[in-house]
Amino acid sequence: MEKNTKRSSSGVWQKILRCGVISWIIIITVWGLGSLAYDEYFLPSPKETLDSLLLLIKNGTLWADIVASVGRVVKGWLLAIVFAVPSGLLIGNFKHVRWLVEPILSFFRFVPAIALTTLFLMWFGVGEESKVALIFYASFFPIFVNTIAGVATTDKSLVEAASCMGAKKARTFFTVVIPSAVANVYTGIRLGLSSSFICVIAAEMLVGSNGLGYLINSSKLYYKTSWAFAGIVTLAVIGFLADRLLQFAGKKLLKHFGVK
Repeated sequence: MEKNTKRSSSGVWQKILRCGVISWIIIITVWGLGSLAYDEYFLPSPKETLDSLLLLIKNGTLWADIVASVGRVVKGWLLAIVFAVPSGLLIGNFKHVRWLVEPILSFFRFVPAIALTTLFLMWFGVGEESKVALIFYASFFPIFVNTIAGVATTDKSLVEAASCMGAKKARTFFTVVIPSAVANVYTGIRLGLSSSFICVIAAEMLVGSNGLGYLINSSKLYYKTSWAFAGIVTLAVIGFLADRLLQFAGKKLLKHFGVK
């Protein structure tokens, strides 16, 4: 009886640890204690941040900024998926083409999207197009590189087995290569999403007139550090929820492809 009770309490404790509640309590406690040593202009407390968050929600500013930022992320990220996945599958399937593309990839994937802001502003203007283009660029390479890697690491014995059974190259590509690459493609899509959130904030801070990045950057003009914290917290929550939703969908829909 005592052993069952210990196992039960141990299981409950593990669930609490896994859900992250303890971690958040520690972070908020440390943050609150640290804010006691400074004024709200340098380090606002959790309560002051929450008050600013509620104020921004009440006057509609935060909702408008969330819609603007999330809309840009979704557009750029989906465009990257549409272009990166098919091209990555095709290029990864032909090793000679892959050898030709790899030096170009190695060059451009180390050029951060923020370094291209000036060029994109000249090419696409100061409107939505330049921001979406920057997000597309930032999320394209993680998806593209992971897709190529997924195809390149396909088990050769499976390809040979399909060929021995009379399957043509096109059929082998769709029935063996693509299913084998799904897990890598999925990982690239998740990495692309995080890159999109990072890039949209940087773009909005530099050239935006709305969005969470603009909110964070403009808070210095009004000496409202708590607004910046509110924007950062909002961004973190949205990114966390988006990744968890994508992770949940992957486990449910792509489980038989090895996605965990």
